[in-house]
Amino acid sequence: MLKTGLAILNAYIQTPASIHYYKRMKEELDSLGVSLDYKTNAEILALIGSNGDILASEMSNYDFVLYLDKDEYVAYMLEKAGVKLFDSAEAIRLCDNKMLTYIALSNAGIKMPKTISAPLNYIGSDDDTFIKEVAKELSFPIVAKDNYGSLGKEVYLIKNFDELVEFEKSHKFGAHLYQEFIESSKGHDFRIIVINGKVVASMKRCNDNGDFRSNVAQGGHGELIDLPESFKETAEKAAKILKLDYCGVDLLDDKDGNPVLCEVNSNAFLQEIERITGKNIAGVYAKHIVDSIK
Repeated sequence: MLKTGLAILNAYIQTPASIHYYKRMKEELDSLGVSLDYKTNAEILALIGSNGDILASEMSNYDFVLYLDKDEYVAYMLEKAGVKLFDSAEAIRLCDNKMLTYIALSNAGIKMPKTISAPLNYIGSDDDTFIKEVAKELSFPIVAKDNYGSLGKEVYLIKNFDELVEFEKSHKFGAHLYQEFIESSKGHDFRIIVINGKVVASMKRCNDNGDFRSNVAQGGHGELIDLPESFKETAEKAAKILKLDYCGVDLLDDKDGNPVLCEVNSNAFLQEIERITGKNIAGVYAKHIVDSIK
């Protein structure tokens, strides 16, 4: 019996890259005899009924969901209703929150920038005790990140103490963190696609516009590389710890050329890395999905 899947995208933010991702997955799943429908999270009414049960009746038409959004609430409800998600709700939650990603990967022998979580500020206090401690622990420039953010957005480079104070004031009500700046990796990083625990493609992302971020959405571009074994091992370890079916692991390189974990993306886009490497990444992922639901 032919299988049918559903791709769920965000109702309010759809980029050409996310639509391309869906179309590529549909194309490759179609070639394997599996159809893939499309809906947004606004069209999925997963709810908790008055008797306390999860209700997601329309999901009975689908064998799996390709979850191309970061709405963890709908993801958890769909899973609790018995729907198989790629990736899982827990993996999506851990990747969507940068601080949770670092915590989940800590104590695992994975090198990452020194990271400080900003305390939650419920009353808007401008007490500078915390900021002074950040300045003592991290030397300028300092990287500041909102815990939630994609495509290189909500990532900032803070050059001095005054900028640090201003940033904290303007972000005090939101979850954010501060990190050591890896100077040796300024303007470039390594995007590594891992599927079912194995590296299937990688590229170096470079930004020639003077931006310290290398994201393609921020003007970066991909380049072919021969990925060092240590980078491959780090990417695969991170993906396995986070229990991801599919992900893009972003690594920096320190002054000695060692891998330093930057971020892990559960919904890493395909277009640039397939173009650069010539590899059928969508095909590998589609086969993994089909094998998993047989």
